[in-house]
Amino acid sequence: MAVTHDVPRQLDELVSTAHRIRQAIESVIEGKSDAVRLTVTVLLAEGHLLIEDVPGVGKTMLAKALARSIDCPVRRVQFTPDLLPSDITGVSAYNQQTREFEFKPGPVFANIVVGDEINRASPKTQSALLECMEEHQVTVDGVTYELDAPFMVIATQNPIEMEGTYPLPEAQRDRFTARVAMGYPEPAAELEMLDVHGGTSPLDKLEPVATTAEVRALIEAVRGVYVSQPVKKYAIDLVVATRHSPDLRLGASPRSTLQLVRAARAHAALSGRDYVIPDDLQELAVPVLAHRLLPSIEAQGQRRMPEQVVTELVRRVPVPETRAS
Repeated sequence: MAVTHDVPRQLDELVSTAHRIRQAIESVIEGKSDAVRLTVTVLLAEGHLLIEDVPGVGKTMLAKALARSIDCPVRRVQFTPDLLPSDITGVSAYNQQTREFEFKPGPVFANIVVGDEINRASPKTQSALLECMEEHQVTVDGVTYELDAPFMVIATQNPIEMEGTYPLPEAQRDRFTARVAMGYPEPAAELEMLDVHGGTSPLDKLEPVATTAEVRALIEAVRGVYVSQPVKKYAIDLVVATRHSPDLRLGASPRSTLQLVRAARAHAALSGRDYVIPDDLQELAVPVLAHRLLPSIEAQGQRRMPEQVVTELVRRVPVPETRAS
């Protein structure tokens, strides 16, 4: 299959719309352009985003800014230790007038679901998101309900060292396409934040810059981005390398390979290309793979984090020679 160098009109529109979304988010989040770009990338890759960091650095603000920049149904769930699975998925309630059970949809029935401090809820409640994140459907009392597209879960979590947190199970982490850490802002960005946020929240003035239909069209355009066989093989080589690394006791799953390629398609499209290059995979390897990995005892003793391991693997795994033809 030949790769064309002419960017299709569909991708031109994608870049323009995605730029508007990024600008809207960056009007609220100061100095975090990389985190904002990754957020939009995950949205267009039909994935889910995990935002991890200490309280007060803008995790929830980033999630809300994306939600408000798109004119679509948005629901926010504050995860607490007493939250039940039915509080998320919905429940069948008995209607005395009709004498029948009626399904009352939960907050998961929205295009964008913001899960605030997801690791403050019990693993049982966290597991309520597993089916909807992977299959875009919810099953309650034996009945399956489809979720509207696009569907994205943006969850924030505090470091597990903090009080009142439960570590996310491996199966839960594996369903998040990427993880991003906000980090503390630069002094200049923090000073600008004081000027902008000092009076009122910029979220109050944020207006939608894209519709649900536009986002669906963007996602459809991303699906058409070409991935050559050498690039696919390179993605597999990166993932397989995590499974054989002595620094890791749990490598990346086949699901991570799929999500790495999907995210690379979105990353290429945002760069104005209708084909994926190895650089796309390299840039996304850490945010897409690291949160799925478990370090070995020896690596923990040496304080070698999965992010470091993935960075080294990216340097060592041979890069394929690709050319557009």
